Amino acid sequence: MRLAGYDTAKGKITNATGAIALVSDTGEVAASWAFAGLLAHWSRKHTRAVYVPSMRRLEPRWQYAYGGRVRLAQRTDSLRLLAALAAGAVYYDPGIKLEHASTDAEVKRRSQFRIASREIGALYQMVEVVEV
Repeated sequence: MRLAGYDTAKGKITNATGAIALVSDTGEVAASWAFAGLLAHWSRKHTRAVYVPSMRRLEPRWQYAYGGRVRLAQRTDSLRLLAALAAGAVYYDPGIKLEHASTDAEVKRRSQFRIASREIGALYQMVEVVEV
């Protein structure tokens, strides 16, 4: 993964038309996400977030359990996201989310970027643990 147009050392965007790109060893771009769209979406959707711990059990059937403490996260920005990507705290999960593949409905594909629970503080200025 490359951050084209982002200076890791300075923590600044150096090219407004830059992108996050998945690049092969031979230099072929397999996928890319332009800063403009991705960062606008990030700021709009993730300014305030709640992270709920969960566990999943598959046998004897799919079951989920949710923890009694949640993390309330606030005050993020696009530079925090890029810094977390550059540091490896946020990573690309190549398992594309695919919905409606076996129906006549429009197929919805969505790339997933992930972060380990212990790294959430890299994305937000404030993270508070609250009992629910």
